[in-house]
Amino acid sequence: MAMVEGLIGKKLGMTRIFTEDGEAIPVTVLEVGPCTVVQVKTVDKDGYNAVQLGFKPKKFTRLTKPMRGHFVKAGLDHGFYVLREFSVDDPGSFQPGQVITLAEVDLSAGEKIDVTGKSKGRGFTGPIKRWGFKRQPMSHGAKQVHRKPGSSGPSTFPGRVIKGKKMAGHYGNETVTVKNITVVGLEPDKNILLVRGAVPGAVNSYVLVYFNK
Repeated sequence: MAMVEGLIGKKLGMTRIFTEDGEAIPVTVLEVGPCTVVQVKTVDKDGYNAVQLGFKPKKFTRLTKPMRGHFVKAGLDHGFYVLREFSVDDPGSFQPGQVITLAEVDLSAGEKIDVTGKSKGRGFTGPIKRWGFKRQPMSHGAKQVHRKPGSSGPSTFPGRVIKGKKMAGHYGNETVTVKNITVVGLEPDKNILLVRGAVPGAVNSYVLVYFNK
């Protein structure tokens, strides 16, 4: 089978496993696939080679008419909650409706992968939590400014706050990629992948898993 750049998955949660010498390793449990090929894109027709994969089936009754048409064109009787594109070298090896599972990917424990997810949204936060600012003194005349950012820029010149200044604001809910995560274990028959450490996102959030080949 031709190699695909990655697959869509779901973060199931975190746990730990123990090595033979008793070392505890924190791991994140990912459900990777099965993914269905919805569309195949080629250089001649679209300008690049890629496949559009779908993850987690969704009933037609919960889709708009244009989206239903998109899936019907692929010969499917249902839609998907998540659609993402992945680069491929040989698009001719893929067909709409084809199902790709973790068992079909050449992956083993000890290899490195990249995981992309959406970080947890933390709402409006101050500069200490958002950017790691140091707090101001708790005594010696400091009053009600302990967690404030302090000066935000010069006064007379240029007389404005410089663009990009780190200040309080919305924190989280951003696309984050963690690179070179070690694969600790996998159960291909269950589409389960164990990776060392944490990955972005809350439990049951969707992630993109890229294989570093």
